[in-house]
Amino acid sequence: MLTKDLLRVSRAGGRYQPKFADRAARPLAAKAIGVFQRHVGIRRADLDAALSDLESDAADFKLARGFASLLEREAVFETDAPLPPTRARRAAFEAAMEVGGVTTDEERQDALTHAARSLGSIPDAVDSSLVADREIEQVLSKFDPRWTPDELVSQYNLSLAQTALFDAIEVRIQSSDPKALVSATKRLGLMYEVRKTDADRELVVTGPDTLFQRTRRYGTSFARLLRSVATAGEWQLTATIDDRGTEREMTLTSDDIAVPGVEPMAEPAFDSEVESDFAARFRGLDLDWELVREPEPLETGTSVMIPDFAFDYRHSDFRIFFEIMGFWTPEYVEKKLGQLADVEDVELVVAVDESLGVGEEIAARDHRVIPYTGSVRVKDVVDLLREYEADLVAESAATVPDELSPDEDVIGLGEVADAHDVAVEVLDGVVFPDHELVGRTLIRPDVLDELLDQLEVGMSLDEATQMLSNRGISDVSSVVSKGGYEVAWEGLSGGVLRDK
Repeated sequence: MLTKDLLRVSRAGGRYQPKFADRAARPLAAKAIGVFQRHVGIRRADLDAALSDLESDAADFKLARGFASLLEREAVFETDAPLPPTRARRAAFEAAMEVGGVTTDEERQDALTHAARSLGSIPDAVDSSLVADREIEQVLSKFDPRWTPDELVSQYNLSLAQTALFDAIEVRIQSSDPKALVSATKRLGLMYEVRKTDADRELVVTGPDTLFQRTRRYGTSFARLLRSVATAGEWQLTATIDDRGTEREMTLTSDDIAVPGVEPMAEPAFDSEVESDFAARFRGLDLDWELVREPEPLETGTSVMIPDFAFDYRHSDFRIFFEIMGFWTPEYVEKKLGQLADVEDVELVVAVDESLGVGEEIAARDHRVIPYTGSVRVKDVVDLLREYEADLVAESAATVPDELSPDEDVIGLGEVADAHDVAVEVLDGVVFPDHELVGRTLIRPDVLDELLDQLEVGMSLDEATQMLSNRGISDVSSVVSKGGYEVAWEGLSGGVLRDK
């Protein structure tokens, strides 16, 4: 982003259009890079003078200054002095007081001599250190630009457009990657809705004037959003700009801005602590449901909504959408209720902050409701998922034969269930005529007899575990018990088998 004083826009025809740099600006970009490269190891004051000359020679000084502003962020300036400037100044001022003040060159030299003696140095070193930490005296110690001249022009155009968005009231975006765009919008804390248009879907991001007092932070968030917009292949952005009290319209497209190396915002996890807390606790459970962040949009009349989560059942193509509705403004709540009223033909669960008092209204729209205060109780969600799961298990049980005969000598129930894409519970009523069920493992009787014959009193648990694991059995305790043994623990030496 650039500072507002470097903004270059055209207001022709009542519009508000950034004056983007084109390939004709490449030589100026190359010169700006060269100025910095030639001044490595030289004082900042000299660099500033060279940049001033560059601006004077340029057809547009704001463009030259914009290039320099971007490049300066890649530069490293350091204080180059034989002594720490603060210590040198303190010693010089104390010495000046001792000699009764400094009014002549001779008195100044006496003060420097006294200061140098107290610092164990020489007068010239003290003198050169006095103001070495002033900004203009600092030295350009390192300059490693990440842009070529062409890339600097592109980076300038992005920064110029971001600055133009500082005063946006509303932004409307069409993108070839709408899901990533919505995710970025939510993470930036911007108010938005997704509207259906004749051509496609349009993300409408509302500015602060509709709900809040305008802040610099909100304008900066609009600017940051543009970085994510620019990563899509095709996009168009139309913004309403408050141009010193006059509303103007600005339109940007992927033809205007395409910056090599622009990365979308890092993926901060969640929009709120409530969502983050719920996701962390839910993902710590061993369930047959996978938690999906920001699933596909749902149709809601003339707009769409993207729920916070979805639960995907691991054993069938079944998805439950999950929205966490926290406290927000009355306008937001009313809009959300309108969206929920228009969501049809999907399973939707809504966790509602009890302070909103809208749980019954949502339930009346045929959605499942989980009230919460402070944080969403994972148990309440799991209990509800179990209800769905019971129906799904009953449905899938009809697809599994009454008898199954796996080819393997030893196989776990979980593997059999996975092979038939059902939950393990579905196998509870299935008969396995060629195997015996030991714990949660199916073992052919002759193989089981062979294994049990190898177990004996006094065998170490480690030895038994190794023997059974070689045959693909992890449920050691069930097989040991089947053989009529139990494990006796003998201090630190480990466990051994003995008769029950």
